[in-house]
Amino acid sequence: MKITPLDNWIYEKTGAADAVALRAYQLEKFRETLAYVKQNSRFYGKRLANIEPGQIHSFEDISSIPFTTAEMLAGEPLGFVCVPPGEIGRIVTLPTSGTAGPPKRLFFTPEDQELTIDFFHRGMSTFTSKDDRVLIFLPGETANGVGDLLKHGLARTGCEAVAHGPVIDYEEASRALESIGATCVVGLPAQMLALSRLCPGIKLKSALLCSDYISRPVRIALESAWGCEVFGHYGMTESGLGGAVECSAHTGYHIREADLLIEIVDPASGAPLTDGERGEVVFTTLTRRGMPLIRYKTGDLSCIIPGPCPCSSRLRRLGVVSGRIRDTVRSGGIMLTMPMLDELLFAEPRLAGFSAEITNESGVDTLAIAVFTAGGGQVIDEAERRIMGDPQLGTAIKDGLFRLELRQGGPETLTYGNTKRQITDTRRL
Repeated sequence: MKITPLDNWIYEKTGAADAVALRAYQLEKFRETLAYVKQNSRFYGKRLANIEPGQIHSFEDISSIPFTTAEMLAGEPLGFVCVPPGEIGRIVTLPTSGTAGPPKRLFFTPEDQELTIDFFHRGMSTFTSKDDRVLIFLPGETANGVGDLLKHGLARTGCEAVAHGPVIDYEEASRALESIGATCVVGLPAQMLALSRLCPGIKLKSALLCSDYISRPVRIALESAWGCEVFGHYGMTESGLGGAVECSAHTGYHIREADLLIEIVDPASGAPLTDGERGEVVFTTLTRRGMPLIRYKTGDLSCIIPGPCPCSSRLRRLGVVSGRIRDTVRSGGIMLTMPMLDELLFAEPRLAGFSAEITNESGVDTLAIAVFTAGGGQVIDEAERRIMGDPQLGTAIKDGLFRLELRQGGPETLTYGNTKRQITDTRRL
């Protein structure tokens, strides 16, 4: 089994000889970043006024540093910026998930973006070569957007890459794959699943799924339909887009450890968790100049996988990201998430997509699901069987804790563009 190309790349970048030295590098970079933001960021200059970098002697000491949240970032974005305006090469505006507050604005220098391009180049070389043709179903119309940066990274591998943009029309997306003779795709899991089921006959060598939860049924379906190997990536705009990527062992995501320090903490208390314990992903940027972030709470749930990877890499691995804390809906004592429904419903081979909504019009919550079938036909009975067969959901519904309502939906149940999938909770409106 081939070791992840990130391994040697990161050790060469950091000058670390082994995993112990790499952790020492990260600790020193954390101290340097702390000193840098205290001096150059108005926000951190105030927030960390009483904390001295020289006080940080261990990773346990890091846990005493206060978190940064999305709300803080949205409330005072310019206060985080550490360089003059003329040194900013890219500004990205994002909605603040789960709130009606102001959007987040992220600022990057050209040097920050070069780090991302370099990571994309190395990470994508896990499963692409100069002979591949890659179609990127991510935003790519803007210079230095994620699709554009990925295209530049792939160019360094020597392969052809086209930034198509997120899927708007599934038939057009299928034609685009055929027109360039694509051997690899990059896209959102639900969109790639719908593409495979609505437009059969596509054959590929590999696929990279990103930007949303990757369920086991989606992996299996794409591997079967496209005859390809499926890889997963974890990252977000706040982390500099690139974060962690799978190797051919498919046992977790190797972390971009030269540029990011990732922690897992208890979502409620903020206390650090040990390897193997699932909690909230928190990261610190270690090499960013424009807008470094210290202990940023992502709202994503995952863990650090204990032990070495079968590929023999020395890098730590992030486990499957099982959803976002704010996208969890409580109903009838059950915590409902789209990942939970994905695992159940996407296993039905005729299902191209679905939408989910929680309503309450008569004092009892109703989980309303609309399903869309590839090639016509009905899958409502099979969808109900799968949900009722789940020990947690099925029992709650039988006990009358909430109701299940299934109906046949249309193409509107599919995802288009870069919209995040989540359960719509009309009880909050």
